[in-house]
Amino acid sequence: MSLEESSIPFDHDQIVAELQACIHEKRWSEVKDVVAGVPTAEIADAFIALPKTDKVLAFHALPRALAADLFSYLELEEANNLLSDLTDEHARELVANLKPDDRTQLLEELPGQVTQRLLNLLSPEDLREARQLLGYPEESVGRLMTPDYVAVRAKWTIARAIEHIRKKGRDSEIISIVYVTDPDWQLIDALELRKLILADPEATVASLMDNSFVSLSAFDDREEAVRALSRYDVVALPVVDSGGVLLGIVTVDDVLDVAEEEATEDFHKGAAVSPLDRSYRESSIWSLFQKRIGWLLILVIVNLLSSAVISAYEETLATVIALAFFIPLLIGSGGNTGAQSATLMVRAIATDDVRLSQWFNCVSKEVAVGLSLGVAMGLASAVLGLFRGGWMLGVVVGLSMLGIVLVANLVGTILPFILTRANVDPAIASSPLITTIADASGLLIYFGTASFFIETGLIG
Repeated sequence: MSLEESSIPFDHDQIVAELQACIHEKRWSEVKDVVAGVPTAEIADAFIALPKTDKVLAFHALPRALAADLFSYLELEEANNLLSDLTDEHARELVANLKPDDRTQLLEELPGQVTQRLLNLLSPEDLREARQLLGYPEESVGRLMTPDYVAVRAKWTIARAIEHIRKKGRDSEIISIVYVTDPDWQLIDALELRKLILADPEATVASLMDNSFVSLSAFDDREEAVRALSRYDVVALPVVDSGGVLLGIVTVDDVLDVAEEEATEDFHKGAAVSPLDRSYRESSIWSLFQKRIGWLLILVIVNLLSSAVISAYEETLATVIALAFFIPLLIGSGGNTGAQSATLMVRAIATDDVRLSQWFNCVSKEVAVGLSLGVAMGLASAVLGLFRGGWMLGVVVGLSMLGIVLVANLVGTILPFILTRANVDPAIASSPLITTIADASGLLIYFGTASFFIETGLIG
């Protein structure tokens, strides 16, 4: 709207009177002439002043584009009331013609049952766009759900419910599960279709209900949908808002794609690669470079700790040069052990096999495992040290291996819990990071043990 247009005075009462005259005399084509040249904000003010019936009729008489613009100026309550009075077809046209940001704002603010109705009315293209812009987090259940499901009422007879399923089931994602909602679309139960088919046609849906069902929040992380469908062994789960209103369903075919994507992300993170935005085949050389260089530079910096440790113990190395032969063996074993325990913990946490509250039990178990591994590997390393530099060097190498394996195992166990508690994907605690940490700590243990033996005169 230009400055010139905004400065023109408009007779609000006259516009209202002319609109009512056109409506009462059924001069539908003249409605658009009455508001021609009038700013949309002024039309909205006049529109609100119309009686309820005239309001709906005037809205139908407006061009689609103008109607959508007008709708975007209405307050939430007024918009909600209008949508309730419009037919499904007119409501669909209205929402479809809204600008994407206006549609998003509308769907975010409307009550859950109204949002559910509108989502059901949108075309697949509009629905996809609305879901992307609806305000749900990028990797939330809200982005996965579909409004294509079958819902019945508790007071209906089984015969009526089955007839409804026959009528609506063609457009449903699945019909093996039928959802029971109240008049406000609040979810009150989920029934298997076979229960309805086998029931007495004269009985009510309520007679089959036990009010026991599992649902997801639209704001849950999509990994929660994967876990829930797997845990409860179902093909679909309902998605509700904070008020319990049924918004849609998430089906097993949706979460299979998610599970594959999440597993791929974990593999990438476990190798210190930022997750790819597209498949490897479609990724450019530059994008692959970007995804890998960041972590590699970080690990280079962390690896400086290992160099610093070696530098600090130059005299120790110079005293017993044979110590240098066992550095790759010891730090490699520590890295491998830490990577094993980290991988086990990351996977256990991801599959809910282990919960954060069980961290102490896991640590206790891994202490025992770490000691057992350390003793076994320490004895083998001691034998190698014995042949390379005498029995005391064998003792140093054996004790160092025991300490390194135990510490690396504990780091690999604890770090995923810490990262998960900090809301960081524990997958990044896998091989490269754990190996780097184990290298530095392993060198400290090895040279610390060797220095003690040298200072006490047991070796040198």
